[in-house]
Amino acid sequence: MATILLLSGPNLNLLGEREPEVYGTATLADLVEVATRTAVARGHDLEHLQSNHEGSLIDAIHAARGRCAAIIVNPGAFTHYAHAIGDALAAYDGVKIELHLSNPHAREPWRHRSVVSSTVTGVIAGFGAGGYRLAVEAVADRLAE
Repeated sequence: MATILLLSGPNLNLLGEREPEVYGTATLADLVEVATRTAVARGHDLEHLQSNHEGSLIDAIHAARGRCAAIIVNPGAFTHYAHAIGDALAAYDGVKIELHLSNPHAREPWRHRSVVSSTVTGVIAGFGAGGYRLAVEAVADRLAE
């Protein structure tokens, strides 16, 4: 059994209320439940942290080193400018998945650039709530290799 860390960035605590036409009606608790159930079904444990503060997410990435086998991160708006999160992920040796509910490339031009993507194993975007299951499945598959 491996531990997977799921990190949720700023404003994701408002899921279900904030722009449901973009992000859907599922709450963050709903998405964490999907991820947890998927992880358990694949024989893994899942921990979750949501923060609106960049430093808290960086601290969690640092604390995952040597303790967690993988990190799934939905950095929210930090995706586009939080180089420090990208640096922290680059220093983490496990499997890393960048996750987005919507497809940033189908949205406003400022959302097209990710400072996180170059540091991760893969990116899952645009599949809504189903992306959380897909991210955990991708991690479990990588860990099984």
